[in-house]
Amino acid sequence: MNYLQKAKKFKTKKRLGQNFLVDPNIIEKIIEESSLSKDDVVLEVGPGIGFVTEKIAQVATKILAVEIDEDAIEELKKLSYSNIKIINKDILKIDISELTDNPIKIIANIPYYITSPIIVHLLGEIDEIEHTNRKMVKEVILMVQYEVAQRIIANEMSASKEYGLLSILVNYWTKPELIAKVPAKSFYPVPKVDSALVKLKVREKPAIELKNPKLFRRVIQASFRMRRKTIKNALVNSGFDNSVINESLSQAGISSSIRGEKLSMHDFERIACAIEEIMDGKSKGKNPG
Repeated sequence: MNYLQKAKKFKTKKRLGQNFLVDPNIIEKIIEESSLSKDDVVLEVGPGIGFVTEKIAQVATKILAVEIDEDAIEELKKLSYSNIKIINKDILKIDISELTDNPIKIIANIPYYITSPIIVHLLGEIDEIEHTNRKMVKEVILMVQYEVAQRIIANEMSASKEYGLLSILVNYWTKPELIAKVPAKSFYPVPKVDSALVKLKVREKPAIELKNPKLFRRVIQASFRMRRKTIKNALVNSGFDNSVINESLSQAGISSSIRGEKLSMHDFERIACAIEEIMDGKSKGKNPG
């Protein structure tokens, strides 16, 4: 099939961020990395006019194709496979457990401007231990902007602009892997930036066991919201008590002059644990017995 010629016949919608993948080698790479079998149920987000969908249908037992564009849906309906179920709905409004009882694999080529909201919708926030969608997902094969892929796989050793909240969230709930950089010319219309194929393998348990996930989330949010400030100033300016932060950083063995972007997930865990312990101690001291 000449994917490029077929894509050119479809009137893409800029407002939906439509850029169809037309490189057959990358399409094959997606199928290969998905390791699909006849037992797999696949949720495809943003199938467009069905280039990847058709390949999935040849292997998986069922495809849940979530597409918001009604014109694209008319093209999807032309695919002659009985195992494709088309769902005309916004992925951000979908509860996966209402679609299937089976653990699923997700393959997604989504508008870049909603990448982070979709990742959060699928995985949940750090403090959402009982997240319905995440419980249904085995792994996600995601096409994202290359810069976003760098943020997803980043850690405290990466360039400061790459490491942040998204990095910690994704690594907390999954084992991320950058599979391949995908040049802009692999799409039609050709976007202004390169893309990347990323695999997120959902962990059975989070990367670290947290006593207080809400506090941990608050700490990392404060640290990256004011990423040019030192960890001490970022936390104090976000409402934490100055004396508590001084004592917590000392107890955690973290320099008060370091920036949050240089701290690992485990460093943030130690800070959050120290804050909780010190605050509990102060509370009990004020209310003996």
